[in-house]
Amino acid sequence: MSPPPAPSGPALIQPGKQYEMRFPMDITITPSQLKGVVTPPPSKSQAHRLLLAAALAQGESVISNVALSQDIAATIRCLEELGAHIRIDGSTATVQGIAAGPMSPLRRIALPHLDCGESGSTLRFLIPVALAVRGGGIFTGRGRLMERPLTPYSHLFQKKGISWQQADGTLTVSGLLTPGDYPLPGNVSSQFFTGLLFALPLLRGDSRIVLTSPLESEDYVTLTRQAMEAAGVLVSGWEVPGGQFYQPVRQTVEADWSQAAFWYAAQTLGSDLVIPGLNPFSSQPDARVAALCQQLAGRQPDLAIDVSQYPDLFPALALMAAARPGLTTRIRGGARLRIKESDRIAAVADVLTRLGVWVEEFPDGIRVAGVIRFAGGVELDCHNDHRIAMMLAIAATRCEKPITLLGAECVNKSYPTFWEDYESLGGHISRREG
Repeated sequence: MSPPPAPSGPALIQPGKQYEMRFPMDITITPSQLKGVVTPPPSKSQAHRLLLAAALAQGESVISNVALSQDIAATIRCLEELGAHIRIDGSTATVQGIAAGPMSPLRRIALPHLDCGESGSTLRFLIPVALAVRGGGIFTGRGRLMERPLTPYSHLFQKKGISWQQADGTLTVSGLLTPGDYPLPGNVSSQFFTGLLFALPLLRGDSRIVLTSPLESEDYVTLTRQAMEAAGVLVSGWEVPGGQFYQPVRQTVEADWSQAAFWYAAQTLGSDLVIPGLNPFSSQPDARVAALCQQLAGRQPDLAIDVSQYPDLFPALALMAAARPGLTTRIRGGARLRIKESDRIAAVADVLTRLGVWVEEFPDGIRVAGVIRFAGGVELDCHNDHRIAMMLAIAATRCEKPITLLGAECVNKSYPTFWEDYESLGGHISRREG
């Protein structure tokens, strides 16, 4: 099949450009409870996957309720570099796909340059996809992205004859992705499984992903399967039939349970919030936050929570645990959090300690002794981590004195309107931009 013709007019998104401009911003928050109605932004996890499925399809797809965070802007930018054409109108993305398949002519074009920003999903999803549709790619990123582990792919692909060269913040992969068995340990990021699941159906023959240990973050893989099924691509367990073609998609992105977790934490800390628009039956793993809040709001001593299936909830859960006066909570199962935008376990331990909370740090998590109120009166580094910034914003509602967040612009990675939403709920903040 030949690729569809390019639509007339500008293809690259324009509104998303603003989220790539990262002016340093410090924010001082004067403690106050929040009150009102707040609808979480669209799910970043689901949007990544639906946009990717649409970009691989033949024909035009329409994805509604897309928020142009920095991570989603990175995925859109890279999908256009792979040959898709994407137009943004408000929160709707219209995608003209590349008609990817076993004989995709785009493989004969020069390797694409794919700037993944700071998005781990973009990088890990697109490495095998770029191999399948373009014979590889040249990947770059910012922050800690290119330091984050890619070993599961490098070992796997090099054994299959793929060239893998990584140096000076640039990864170049090239070669022919072939059908066959792809063994992966289950305790690595689910992003590696997602990348393979999207790419392997495009090959001529059948493939199989072989789990060498139990799978963690299983619900993220379920989100991947749902996006593929919406585009007419099916897998049976871990058996992946080849020779498939993605069909156009018309889907609406759900509200994001990962971001909603911080508003649930605010409720637990005493704010009067209504959080509408969430799908209670969602496959998003962070939908478990509602039930976990009930546990943390109780008086159970020595509570233990395993976050291996929903690691992004760690900062919000740690904050709620810190607000359980006189009670200890152990949060474990988050070893992979040390290789996020920050060492998220160390970052959470650092900021909570500076707020006057006793924290014991472990390789896979923390133990926290809860307090009635946080001290405040300090400057706190957000560690260039959007989830740390949002956690601190909610912590401020329970502080005795104002706190200043250094590098608060990092919320743009996933929730660009967070500070506007915070103020609309009665949060008292003052900005200082660099």
